[in-house]
Amino acid sequence: MSSEKNLNRFIILVLLFVFSIILLIISPNIIRIFLGWDGLGLVSYCLVIYYQNIKSYNAGMLTALSNRIGDVCILISIAWIINYGRWNYIFYLNFINNDYSIKIVGTIIILAAITKRAQIPFSSWLPAAIAAPTPVSALVHSSTLVTAGIYLLIRFNNLLLDLFILKILLLLSGLTIFIAGITANYEFDLKKIIALSTLRQLGLIIRILRIGLPDLAFFHLLTHAIFKALLFICAGVVIHIINNIQDIRYIGGIRYYLPYTSLCLNISNMALCGVPFLAGFYSKDIILEIVSLRYLNIFIFFLYYISTGLTIYYSFRLIIYLIINDFNLLRVYNLFDEDYTILKRIYTLLFISVLRGSFLSWIIFSYPYIIYLPFNMKIIVIYVSLLGIFIGYIVRNMKIYSLNKFLSTYTLRNFLSLMWFIPNLSTYGLNYIFLSFGQNLLKIVDIGWREIYRGQGIFFILKKYSIFYYFYQINNFKIYLFRFVLWIIIILFILFIYLNSLYIRA
Repeated sequence: MSSEKNLNRFIILVLLFVFSIILLIISPNIIRIFLGWDGLGLVSYCLVIYYQNIKSYNAGMLTALSNRIGDVCILISIAWIINYGRWNYIFYLNFINNDYSIKIVGTIIILAAITKRAQIPFSSWLPAAIAAPTPVSALVHSSTLVTAGIYLLIRFNNLLLDLFILKILLLLSGLTIFIAGITANYEFDLKKIIALSTLRQLGLIIRILRIGLPDLAFFHLLTHAIFKALLFICAGVVIHIINNIQDIRYIGGIRYYLPYTSLCLNISNMALCGVPFLAGFYSKDIILEIVSLRYLNIFIFFLYYISTGLTIYYSFRLIIYLIINDFNLLRVYNLFDEDYTILKRIYTLLFISVLRGSFLSWIIFSYPYIIYLPFNMKIIVIYVSLLGIFIGYIVRNMKIYSLNKFLSTYTLRNFLSLMWFIPNLSTYGLNYIFLSFGQNLLKIVDIGWREIYRGQGIFFILKKYSIFYYFYQINNFKIYLFRFVLWIIIILFILFIYLNSLYIRA
Protein backbone atom coordinates (compact mmCIF):
# COMPACT_ATOMS: atom_id res chain seq x y z
CA MET A 1 0.00 0.00 0.00
CA SER A 2 3.04 2.31 -0.09
CA SER A 3 2.00 3.89 -3.41
CA GLU A 4 -1.54 4.60 -2.17
CA LYS A 5 -2.46 8.29 -2.39
CA ASN A 6 -4.86 8.16 0.55
CA LEU A 7 -2.65 6.07 2.82
CA ASN A 8 -3.58 7.99 5.99
CA ARG A 9 -7.27 7.35 5.37
CA PHE A 10 -6.55 3.65 4.87
CA ILE A 11 -4.57 3.40 8.11
CA ILE A 12 -7.28 5.23 10.08
CA LEU A 13 -9.95 2.87 8.71
CA VAL A 14 -7.88 -0.20 9.62
CA LEU A 15 -7.30 1.17 13.14
CA LEU A 16 -11.05 1.78 13.51
CA PHE A 17 -11.63 -1.78 12.36
CA VAL A 18 -9.22 -3.16 14.98
CA PHE A 19 -10.71 -0.88 17.65
CA SER A 20 -14.19 -2.21 16.87
CA ILE A 21 -13.16 -5.86 17.32
CA ILE A 22 -11.34 -4.99 20.57
CA LEU A 23 -14.49 -3.25 21.83
CA LEU A 24 -16.50 -6.34 20.90
CA ILE A 25 -14.12 -8.65 22.75
CA ILE A 26 -13.59 -6.77 26.02
CA SER A 27 -17.23 -5.75 26.56
CA PRO A 28 -19.30 -7.74 29.09
CA ASN A 29 -22.32 -5.61 28.21
CA ILE A 30 -24.46 -6.42 25.17
CA ILE A 31 -24.89 -2.70 24.39
CA ARG A 32 -21.13 -2.27 24.00
CA ILE A 33 -20.93 -5.58 22.16
CA PHE A 34 -23.45 -4.12 19.71
CA LEU A 35 -21.34 -0.95 19.31
CA GLY A 36 -18.31 -3.04 18.37
CA TRP A 37 -20.45 -5.30 16.18
CA ASP A 38 -21.97 -2.39 14.26
CA GLY A 39 -18.60 -0.65 14.03
CA LEU A 40 -17.20 -3.75 12.32
CA GLY A 41 -20.05 -3.71 9.79
CA LEU A 42 -19.71 0.00 9.02
CA VAL A 43 -15.91 0.11 8.75
CA SER A 44 -15.85 -3.12 6.73
CA TYR A 45 -18.20 -1.49 4.22
CA CYS A 46 -15.86 1.51 3.94
CA LEU A 47 -12.88 -0.81 3.43
CA VAL A 48 -14.55 -3.12 0.90
CA ILE A 49 -15.52 -0.15 -1.32
CA TYR A 50 -12.06 1.38 -0.87
CA TYR A 51 -11.03 1.04 -4.53
CA GLN A 52 -14.29 2.65 -5.74
CA ASN A 53 -15.25 0.60 -8.76
CA ILE A 54 -18.42 -1.29 -9.65
CA LYS A 55 -17.18 -4.60 -8.25
CA SER A 56 -16.20 -2.97 -4.96
CA TYR A 57 -19.52 -1.14 -4.65
CA ASN A 58 -21.53 -4.31 -5.24
CA ALA A 59 -19.41 -6.31 -2.81
CA GLY A 60 -19.62 -3.58 -0.17
CA MET A 61 -23.38 -3.28 -0.47
CA LEU A 62 -23.77 -7.06 -0.25
CA THR A 63 -21.53 -7.17 2.84
CA ALA A 64 -23.35 -4.30 4.54
CA LEU A 65 -26.86 -5.65 3.87
CA SER A 66 -25.96 -9.18 4.98
CA ASN A 67 -24.46 -7.91 8.22
CA ARG A 68 -27.38 -5.56 8.76
CA ILE A 69 -29.61 -8.57 9.43
CA GLY A 70 -27.29 -9.52 12.29
CA ASP A 71 -27.40 -5.95 13.61
CA VAL A 72 -31.20 -6.06 13.71
CA CYS A 73 -31.08 -9.40 15.57
CA ILE A 74 -28.72 -7.92 18.19
CA LEU A 75 -31.08 -4.95 18.62
CA ILE A 76 -34.02 -7.32 19.14
CA SER A 77 -32.05 -9.29 21.73
CA ILE A 78 -31.17 -6.03 23.53
CA ALA A 79 -34.85 -5.09 23.68
CA TRP A 80 -35.75 -8.58 24.94
CA ILE A 81 -33.00 -8.79 27.58
CA ILE A 82 -34.12 -5.54 29.21
CA ASN A 83 -36.91 -7.63 30.81
CA TYR A 84 -34.28 -9.16 33.11
CA GLY A 85 -33.15 -5.82 34.51
CA ARG A 86 -29.66 -5.38 33.08
CA TRP A 87 -27.64 -5.91 29.90
CA ASN A 88 -24.63 -7.70 31.35
CA TYR A 89 -24.59 -11.08 29.62
CA ILE A 90 -23.27 -12.91 32.71
CA PHE A 91 -26.29 -11.87 34.76
CA TYR A 92 -29.04 -13.50 32.74
CA LEU A 93 -27.18 -16.78 32.24
CA ASN A 94 -28.68 -17.65 35.65
CA PHE A 95 -32.13 -17.79 34.02
CA ILE A 96 -31.22 -20.50 31.48
CA ASN A 97 -32.80 -23.49 33.20
CA ASN A 98 -36.03 -21.94 34.44
CA ASP A 99 -37.03 -19.42 31.78
CA TYR A 100 -38.32 -20.35 28.34
CA SER A 101 -38.12 -16.87 26.85
CA ILE A 102 -34.33 -16.76 27.29
CA LYS A 103 -34.20 -19.48 24.61
CA ILE A 104 -35.75 -17.02 22.18
CA VAL A 105 -32.83 -14.69 22.91
CA GLY A 106 -30.46 -17.59 22.18
CA THR A 107 -32.16 -18.23 18.84
CA ILE A 108 -31.84 -14.54 17.89
CA ILE A 109 -28.16 -14.57 18.89
CA ILE A 110 -27.57 -17.63 16.67
CA LEU A 111 -29.23 -15.91 13.71
CA ALA A 112 -27.04 -12.84 14.23
CA ALA A 113 -23.91 -15.00 14.37
CA ILE A 114 -24.89 -16.86 11.17
CA THR A 115 -25.07 -13.60 9.21
CA LYS A 116 -21.70 -12.30 10.38
CA ARG A 117 -20.15 -15.75 10.05
CA ALA A 118 -21.45 -16.19 6.47
CA GLN A 119 -23.13 -19.54 6.96
CA ILE A 120 -25.74 -20.68 4.45
CA PRO A 121 -27.80 -18.81 3.20
CA PHE A 122 -25.60 -15.75 3.88
CA SER A 123 -22.42 -17.24 2.39
CA SER A 124 -22.22 -15.08 -0.71
CA TRP A 125 -20.80 -11.93 0.91
CA LEU A 126 -17.58 -13.52 2.16
CA PRO A 127 -16.00 -14.34 -1.24
CA ALA A 128 -17.25 -10.97 -2.55
CA ALA A 129 -15.41 -9.11 0.25
CA ILE A 130 -12.04 -9.83 -1.41
CA ALA A 131 -12.62 -6.61 -3.38
CA ALA A 132 -10.99 -4.88 -0.38
CA PRO A 133 -7.21 -4.30 -0.26
CA THR A 134 -5.24 -7.43 0.66
CA PRO A 135 -4.17 -6.27 4.17
CA VAL A 136 -7.86 -5.76 4.92
CA SER A 137 -8.66 -9.21 3.51
CA ALA A 138 -6.04 -10.66 5.87
CA LEU A 139 -7.86 -8.98 8.76
CA VAL A 140 -11.43 -9.63 7.62
CA HIS A 141 -11.00 -13.28 6.66
CA SER A 142 -8.67 -14.41 9.42
CA SER A 143 -9.28 -12.79 12.75
CA THR A 144 -11.87 -10.00 12.89
CA LEU A 145 -15.09 -9.66 10.95
CA VAL A 146 -15.97 -13.30 10.26
CA THR A 147 -14.86 -14.39 13.73
CA ALA A 148 -17.12 -11.86 15.46
CA GLY A 149 -20.11 -14.19 15.08
CA ILE A 150 -18.11 -17.12 16.46
CA TYR A 151 -16.93 -14.99 19.37
CA LEU A 152 -20.54 -14.11 20.14
CA LEU A 153 -21.48 -17.81 20.14
CA ILE A 154 -18.54 -18.60 22.45
CA ARG A 155 -19.66 -15.84 24.80
CA PHE A 156 -23.24 -17.14 24.90
CA ASN A 157 -22.32 -20.82 24.71
CA ASN A 158 -24.08 -21.80 27.96
CA LEU A 159 -27.23 -20.18 26.65
CA LEU A 160 -27.21 -22.16 23.41
CA LEU A 161 -26.53 -25.76 24.39
CA ASP A 162 -30.12 -27.00 24.68
CA LEU A 163 -31.64 -25.24 21.67
CA PHE A 164 -33.20 -27.18 18.80
CA ILE A 165 -31.93 -24.59 16.30
CA LEU A 166 -28.38 -25.78 17.02
CA LYS A 167 -29.24 -29.01 15.18
CA ILE A 168 -30.16 -26.90 12.16
CA LEU A 169 -26.92 -24.97 12.67
CA LEU A 170 -25.00 -28.26 12.60
CA LEU A 171 -26.47 -29.08 9.19
CA LEU A 172 -25.89 -25.54 7.87
CA SER A 173 -22.26 -25.54 8.99
CA GLY A 174 -21.71 -28.97 7.38
CA LEU A 175 -23.19 -27.80 4.08
CA THR A 176 -21.15 -24.59 4.25
CA ILE A 177 -17.95 -26.58 4.73
CA PHE A 178 -18.81 -28.88 1.84
CA ILE A 179 -19.83 -26.06 -0.52
CA ALA A 180 -16.67 -24.09 0.26
CA GLY A 181 -14.48 -27.16 -0.40
CA ILE A 182 -16.19 -27.97 -3.70
CA THR A 183 -16.24 -24.36 -4.95
CA ALA A 184 -12.57 -23.76 -4.11
CA ASN A 185 -11.66 -26.62 -6.47
CA TYR A 186 -13.26 -24.72 -9.37
CA GLU A 187 -12.08 -21.22 -8.49
CA PHE A 188 -9.18 -19.46 -10.24
CA ASP A 189 -9.10 -16.21 -8.26
CA LEU A 190 -6.23 -16.51 -5.76
CA LYS A 191 -7.81 -14.40 -3.01
CA LYS A 192 -11.21 -16.01 -3.48
CA ILE A 193 -9.73 -19.50 -2.97
CA ILE A 194 -8.28 -18.37 0.36
CA ALA A 195 -11.61 -16.72 1.28
CA LEU A 196 -13.44 -19.99 0.59
CA SER A 197 -10.85 -21.70 2.76
CA THR A 198 -11.84 -19.30 5.56
CA LEU A 199 -15.48 -20.18 4.97
CA ARG A 200 -14.61 -23.83 5.42
CA GLN A 201 -12.42 -23.38 8.51
CA LEU A 202 -14.87 -21.27 10.45
CA GLY A 203 -17.72 -23.61 9.56
CA LEU A 204 -15.56 -26.18 11.34
CA ILE A 205 -15.49 -23.95 14.44
CA ILE A 206 -19.28 -23.59 14.35
CA ARG A 207 -19.56 -27.37 14.38
CA ILE A 208 -17.29 -27.73 17.41
CA LEU A 209 -19.37 -25.10 19.20
CA ARG A 210 -22.47 -27.15 18.38
CA ILE A 211 -20.87 -30.22 19.97
CA GLY A 212 -20.33 -28.15 23.13
CA LEU A 213 -16.58 -27.47 23.29
CA PRO A 214 -16.07 -23.68 23.31
CA ASP A 215 -12.45 -23.95 24.53
CA LEU A 216 -11.50 -26.09 21.56
CA ALA A 217 -13.36 -23.76 19.18
CA PHE A 218 -11.51 -20.77 20.63
CA PHE A 219 -8.21 -22.66 20.31
CA HIS A 220 -8.79 -23.35 16.61
CA LEU A 221 -9.91 -19.74 16.12
CA LEU A 222 -6.57 -18.45 17.44
CA THR A 223 -4.40 -20.91 15.52
CA HIS A 224 -6.34 -20.34 12.30
CA ALA A 225 -5.95 -16.56 12.52
CA ILE A 226 -2.15 -16.58 12.23
CA PHE A 227 -1.59 -18.98 9.35
CA LYS A 228 -4.56 -17.59 7.41
CA ALA A 229 -3.21 -14.03 7.80
CA LEU A 230 0.19 -15.30 6.61
CA LEU A 231 -1.44 -16.99 3.62
CA PHE A 232 -3.26 -13.79 2.65
CA ILE A 233 -0.17 -11.60 3.01
CA CYS A 234 1.90 -14.00 0.86
CA ALA A 235 -0.88 -14.01 -1.75
CA GLY A 236 -0.95 -10.20 -1.63
CA VAL A 237 2.82 -10.03 -2.20
CA VAL A 238 2.52 -12.33 -5.23
CA ILE A 239 -0.40 -10.33 -6.67
CA HIS A 240 1.40 -7.03 -6.13
CA ILE A 241 4.64 -8.16 -7.76
CA ILE A 242 2.87 -9.71 -10.77
CA ASN A 243 1.12 -6.46 -11.76
CA ASN A 244 -2.10 -7.05 -9.76
CA ILE A 245 -3.03 -10.29 -11.54
CA GLN A 246 -5.14 -12.62 -9.36
CA ASP A 247 -5.87 -15.43 -11.82
CA ILE A 248 -3.74 -18.42 -10.78
CA ARG A 249 -3.66 -19.70 -14.37
CA TYR A 250 -1.32 -16.83 -15.28
CA ILE A 251 0.88 -17.20 -12.20
CA GLY A 252 3.37 -20.04 -11.89
CA GLY A 253 6.96 -20.95 -11.15
CA ILE A 254 7.31 -18.34 -8.41
CA ARG A 255 9.68 -20.66 -6.57
CA TYR A 256 12.43 -19.40 -8.90
CA TYR A 257 11.70 -15.70 -8.55
CA LEU A 258 10.13 -15.37 -5.06
CA PRO A 259 11.79 -18.12 -3.01
CA TYR A 260 11.16 -16.65 0.45
CA THR A 261 7.51 -15.83 -0.26
CA SER A 262 7.04 -19.30 -1.79
CA LEU A 263 8.48 -20.89 1.35
CA CYS A 264 6.10 -18.97 3.62
CA LEU A 265 3.16 -19.71 1.28
CA ASN A 266 3.94 -23.42 1.38
CA ILE A 267 4.26 -23.56 5.16
CA SER A 268 1.00 -21.64 5.70
CA ASN A 269 -0.74 -23.96 3.23
CA MET A 270 0.57 -27.01 5.07
CA ALA A 271 -0.59 -25.53 8.38
CA LEU A 272 -4.01 -25.09 6.78
CA CYS A 273 -4.01 -28.76 5.76
CA GLY A 274 -3.09 -29.85 9.30
CA VAL A 275 0.39 -31.21 8.57
CA PRO A 276 1.80 -32.60 11.85
CA PHE A 277 3.51 -30.22 14.28
CA LEU A 278 2.43 -27.05 12.52
CA ALA A 279 -0.17 -24.74 14.10
CA GLY A 280 -3.19 -26.19 12.33
CA PHE A 281 -2.37 -29.77 13.34
CA TYR A 282 -2.83 -29.25 17.08
CA SER A 283 -6.40 -28.01 16.71
CA LYS A 284 -7.65 -29.89 13.65
CA ASP A 285 -6.42 -33.31 14.82
CA ILE A 286 -8.15 -32.95 18.19
CA ILE A 287 -11.31 -31.70 16.49
CA LEU A 288 -11.44 -34.66 14.10
CA GLU A 289 -10.87 -37.18 16.88
CA ILE A 290 -13.48 -35.63 19.17
CA VAL A 291 -15.97 -35.68 16.30
CA SER A 292 -15.21 -39.41 15.99
CA LEU A 293 -16.12 -39.84 19.67
CA ARG A 294 -19.49 -38.10 19.41
CA TYR A 295 -22.82 -39.63 18.42
CA LEU A 296 -23.34 -37.74 15.19
CA ASN A 297 -25.58 -38.39 12.22
CA ILE A 298 -23.76 -40.53 9.64
CA PHE A 299 -24.48 -37.96 6.92
CA ILE A 300 -22.97 -35.16 9.03
CA PHE A 301 -20.01 -37.39 9.91
CA PHE A 302 -19.09 -38.22 6.31
CA LEU A 303 -19.80 -34.68 5.12
CA TYR A 304 -17.33 -33.48 7.70
CA TYR A 305 -14.52 -35.86 6.75
CA ILE A 306 -14.96 -35.52 2.98
CA SER A 307 -14.80 -31.74 3.34
CA THR A 308 -11.55 -32.14 5.25
CA GLY A 309 -10.13 -34.10 2.33
CA LEU A 310 -11.28 -31.46 -0.14
CA THR A 311 -9.36 -28.86 1.87
CA ILE A 312 -6.15 -30.79 1.27
CA TYR A 313 -6.94 -31.08 -2.43
CA TYR A 314 -7.52 -27.39 -3.13
CA SER A 315 -4.46 -26.48 -1.04
CA PHE A 316 -2.26 -28.72 -3.18
CA ARG A 317 -3.98 -27.42 -6.30
CA LEU A 318 -3.01 -23.92 -5.25
CA ILE A 319 0.61 -25.00 -4.73
CA ILE A 320 0.68 -26.71 -8.15
CA TYR A 321 -0.65 -23.63 -9.95
CA LEU A 322 1.51 -21.08 -8.11
CA ILE A 323 4.79 -22.86 -7.54
CA ILE A 324 5.16 -25.90 -9.79
CA ASN A 325 3.58 -24.73 -13.07
CA ASP A 326 5.35 -22.43 -15.52
CA PHE A 327 4.97 -18.66 -15.47
CA ASN A 328 2.33 -17.80 -18.11
CA LEU A 329 1.84 -14.05 -17.98
CA LEU A 330 4.52 -11.94 -19.67
CA ARG A 331 7.38 -12.50 -22.12
CA VAL A 332 9.64 -9.98 -20.40
CA TYR A 333 9.33 -9.74 -16.65
CA ASN A 334 11.39 -8.78 -13.64
CA LEU A 335 10.19 -10.51 -10.49
CA PHE A 336 12.20 -10.11 -7.32
CA ASP A 337 11.80 -10.93 -3.63
CA GLU A 338 13.73 -8.11 -1.98
CA ASP A 339 11.04 -6.07 -0.23
CA TYR A 340 12.61 -6.61 3.18
CA THR A 341 9.95 -4.55 4.96
CA ILE A 342 7.27 -7.08 4.05
CA LEU A 343 9.59 -10.08 4.41
CA LYS A 344 10.34 -9.23 8.06
CA ARG A 345 6.60 -9.18 8.82
CA ILE A 346 6.07 -12.41 6.90
CA TYR A 347 8.88 -14.14 8.81
CA THR A 348 7.36 -12.99 12.11
CA LEU A 349 4.01 -14.51 11.12
CA LEU A 350 5.81 -17.64 9.88
CA PHE A 351 7.58 -18.15 13.21
CA ILE A 352 4.32 -17.70 15.12
CA SER A 353 2.31 -19.97 12.80
CA VAL A 354 4.83 -22.79 13.26
CA LEU A 355 5.02 -22.57 17.06
CA ARG A 356 1.70 -21.07 18.12
CA GLY A 357 -0.30 -24.30 18.02
CA SER A 358 1.80 -26.05 20.64
CA PHE A 359 2.13 -22.96 22.87
CA LEU A 360 -1.62 -22.28 22.83
CA SER A 361 -2.45 -25.92 23.53
CA TRP A 362 -0.30 -25.70 26.68
CA ILE A 363 -1.81 -22.37 27.73
CA ILE A 364 -5.53 -22.86 26.97
CA PHE A 365 -6.09 -26.44 28.13
CA SER A 366 -5.51 -27.15 31.81
CA TYR A 367 -4.97 -30.83 31.04
CA PRO A 368 -3.75 -32.64 27.90
CA TYR A 369 -6.31 -34.26 25.63
CA ILE A 370 -5.36 -37.94 25.36
CA ILE A 371 -7.92 -39.54 23.05
CA TYR A 372 -7.91 -43.31 22.80
CA LEU A 373 -9.46 -44.71 19.61
CA PRO A 374 -9.18 -48.00 17.71
CA PHE A 375 -6.42 -48.08 15.11
CA ASN A 376 -8.80 -47.74 12.13
CA MET A 377 -10.55 -44.77 13.72
CA LYS A 378 -7.22 -43.19 14.62
CA ILE A 379 -5.88 -43.57 11.10
CA ILE A 380 -9.16 -42.49 9.44
CA VAL A 381 -7.82 -38.94 9.03
CA ILE A 382 -5.20 -40.25 6.59
CA TYR A 383 -7.78 -42.38 4.78
CA VAL A 384 -10.18 -39.47 4.43
CA SER A 385 -7.42 -37.08 3.33
CA LEU A 386 -6.48 -39.45 0.51
CA LEU A 387 -10.16 -39.95 -0.32
CA GLY A 388 -10.71 -36.19 -0.39
CA ILE A 389 -7.77 -35.71 -2.74
CA PHE A 390 -9.17 -38.43 -5.00
CA ILE A 391 -12.71 -36.99 -4.96
CA GLY A 392 -11.37 -33.49 -5.57
CA TYR A 393 -9.39 -34.77 -8.54
CA ILE A 394 -12.49 -36.48 -9.94
CA VAL A 395 -14.70 -33.44 -9.39
CA ARG A 396 -12.13 -31.09 -10.88
CA ASN A 397 -11.75 -33.20 -14.04
CA MET A 398 -15.35 -34.36 -14.29
CA LYS A 399 -16.31 -35.18 -17.88
CA ILE A 400 -19.23 -37.00 -19.43
CA TYR A 401 -17.98 -38.67 -22.60
CA SER A 402 -20.16 -37.36 -25.39
CA LEU A 403 -19.78 -35.41 -28.60
CA ASN A 404 -19.43 -32.12 -26.77
CA LYS A 405 -17.75 -32.65 -23.42
CA PHE A 406 -17.78 -29.00 -22.41
CA LEU A 407 -21.50 -28.46 -22.95
CA SER A 408 -22.40 -31.77 -21.33
CA THR A 409 -20.82 -30.73 -18.02
CA TYR A 410 -21.46 -26.98 -18.30
CA THR A 411 -24.52 -26.87 -16.03
CA LEU A 412 -22.98 -29.12 -13.38
CA ARG A 413 -19.74 -27.13 -13.38
CA ASN A 414 -21.68 -23.90 -13.04
CA PHE A 415 -23.70 -25.34 -10.18
CA LEU A 416 -20.59 -26.46 -8.29
CA SER A 417 -18.40 -23.44 -9.03
CA LEU A 418 -21.05 -20.81 -8.17
CA MET A 419 -21.58 -22.10 -4.61
CA TRP A 420 -24.71 -24.02 -5.59
CA PHE A 421 -26.22 -20.78 -7.01
CA ILE A 422 -26.41 -19.25 -3.52
CA PRO A 423 -25.22 -15.82 -4.78
CA ASN A 424 -27.94 -15.95 -7.45
CA LEU A 425 -30.58 -16.80 -4.87
CA SER A 426 -29.48 -14.40 -2.14
CA THR A 427 -28.28 -11.37 -4.12
CA TYR A 428 -28.54 -11.41 -7.90
CA GLY A 429 -31.95 -13.12 -7.93
CA LEU A 430 -33.48 -10.67 -5.47
CA ASN A 431 -31.80 -7.75 -7.19
CA TYR A 432 -33.26 -8.82 -10.53
CA ILE A 433 -36.80 -8.93 -9.12
CA PHE A 434 -36.64 -5.49 -7.54
CA LEU A 435 -34.67 -3.85 -10.33
CA SER A 436 -37.00 -5.19 -13.05
CA PHE A 437 -40.02 -4.07 -11.01
CA GLY A 438 -38.46 -0.64 -10.64
CA GLN A 439 -37.71 -0.46 -14.35
CA ASN A 440 -41.34 -1.30 -15.21
CA LEU A 441 -42.55 1.36 -12.77
CA LEU A 442 -40.20 3.85 -14.40
CA LYS A 443 -41.47 3.06 -17.89
CA ILE A 444 -45.20 2.86 -17.11
CA VAL A 445 -45.64 5.41 -14.32
CA ASP A 446 -42.78 7.92 -14.26
CA ILE A 447 -42.09 8.12 -17.99
CA GLY A 448 -45.60 7.04 -19.02
CA TRP A 449 -48.95 8.09 -17.54
CA ARG A 450 -47.50 10.40 -14.95
CA GLU A 451 -45.67 12.44 -17.54
CA ILE A 452 -48.61 12.54 -19.94
CA TYR A 453 -51.08 13.81 -17.36
CA ARG A 454 -48.68 16.02 -15.40
CA GLY A 455 -45.33 17.50 -16.45
CA GLN A 456 -44.91 16.48 -20.07
CA GLY A 457 -48.62 16.77 -20.88
CA ILE A 458 -48.82 20.38 -19.67
CA PHE A 459 -45.55 21.08 -21.43
CA PHE A 460 -46.85 19.84 -24.81
CA ILE A 461 -50.12 21.81 -24.47
CA LEU A 462 -48.29 25.02 -23.66
CA LYS A 463 -45.82 24.29 -26.43
CA LYS A 464 -48.61 24.03 -29.01
CA TYR A 465 -50.22 27.26 -27.83
CA SER A 466 -46.90 29.06 -27.80
CA ILE A 467 -46.18 27.90 -31.37
CA PHE A 468 -49.59 29.15 -32.45
CA TYR A 469 -49.14 32.55 -30.80
CA TYR A 470 -45.61 32.85 -32.14
CA PHE A 471 -46.86 32.14 -35.65
CA TYR A 472 -49.57 34.77 -35.12
CA GLN A 473 -46.97 37.34 -34.01
CA ILE A 474 -44.49 36.93 -36.85
CA ASN A 475 -47.32 37.03 -39.47
CA ASN A 476 -49.35 39.78 -37.83
CA PHE A 477 -49.76 42.17 -40.82
CA LYS A 478 -50.58 39.40 -43.29
CA ILE A 479 -53.13 37.89 -40.94
CA TYR A 480 -54.68 41.35 -40.34
CA LEU A 481 -55.12 41.95 -44.09
CA PHE A 482 -56.43 38.43 -44.57
CA ARG A 483 -58.97 38.89 -41.75
CA PHE A 484 -59.99 42.33 -43.12
CA VAL A 485 -60.60 40.94 -46.61
CA LEU A 486 -62.36 37.90 -45.12
CA TRP A 487 -64.70 40.09 -43.03
CA ILE A 488 -65.52 42.26 -46.06
CA ILE A 489 -66.32 39.16 -48.10
CA ILE A 490 -68.50 37.76 -45.29
CA ILE A 491 -70.34 41.10 -44.85
CA LEU A 492 -70.86 41.42 -48.61
CA PHE A 493 -72.12 37.85 -48.74
CA ILE A 494 -74.57 38.43 -45.87
CA LEU A 495 -75.70 41.72 -47.45
CA PHE A 496 -76.20 40.00 -50.76
CA ILE A 497 -78.35 37.28 -49.15
CA TYR A 498 -80.39 39.91 -47.28
CA LEU A 499 -81.05 42.03 -50.41
CA ASN A 500 -81.88 38.89 -52.34
CA SER A 501 -84.48 37.91 -49.76
CA LEU A 502 -86.06 41.43 -49.88
CA TYR A 503 -86.25 41.26 -53.67
CA ILE A 504 -87.96 37.89 -53.53
CA ARG A 505 -90.58 39.21 -51.06
CA ALA A 506 -91.23 42.29 -53.20
